[in-house]
Amino acid sequence: MQLTNLPDHLPAPKDDGLSDHLYGRQWPPGSLLGTNQEWVNLAQIHNYVVVYVYPMTGRPDVPLPEGWDDIPGARGCTPQSCSFRDHYAQLQQLHAHVFGLSVQANAYQIEAQQRLHLPFELLSDNQLTLKSALHLPTFEVASMELYKRITLILKQGRICKVFYPVFPSSENASEVLEWLKSQD
Repeated sequence: MQLTNLPDHLPAPKDDGLSDHLYGRQWPPGSLLGTNQEWVNLAQIHNYVVVYVYPMTGRPDVPLPEGWDDIPGARGCTPQSCSFRDHYAQLQQLHAHVFGLSVQANAYQIEAQQRLHLPFELLSDNQLTLKSALHLPTFEVASMELYKRITLILKQGRICKVFYPVFPSSENASEVLEWLKSQD
């Protein structure tokens, strides 16, 4: 299964307004487990923090849920992660910390981080704590509740930029980079 490229004719997600309340919100207290087996409290990180929230990373040996490509914005987690990987050095030059975040278990994310050679941590929110704390948008498929794709930029623990909907996912890192450059 080809996961690194986006198929043609994917349905584009529409802005359903489910992110409008996030601008200016303080990131909630608490920590999430990273792929380095350490707990990360994003609210305590100074400078910019880029958190790209994605539904789930596919694996080449596991089929995607039935109808996955028909769900607007669902497909593209691997291209998005690879794009942040490829722009990582530029993001670091702008003093931005990068994290990927999904509901997938830590062990699943470790496999993805290693397979994709990601130089940043993936965070697991398998208890959907951010759904409750920030009211992040979700959807259901194959008996799973997953986050909709959204990218948040924090500064001093406060959300200062929201990218939603994110489409195509492979261009998100470039959009984030351009926005960060415009802040200098």
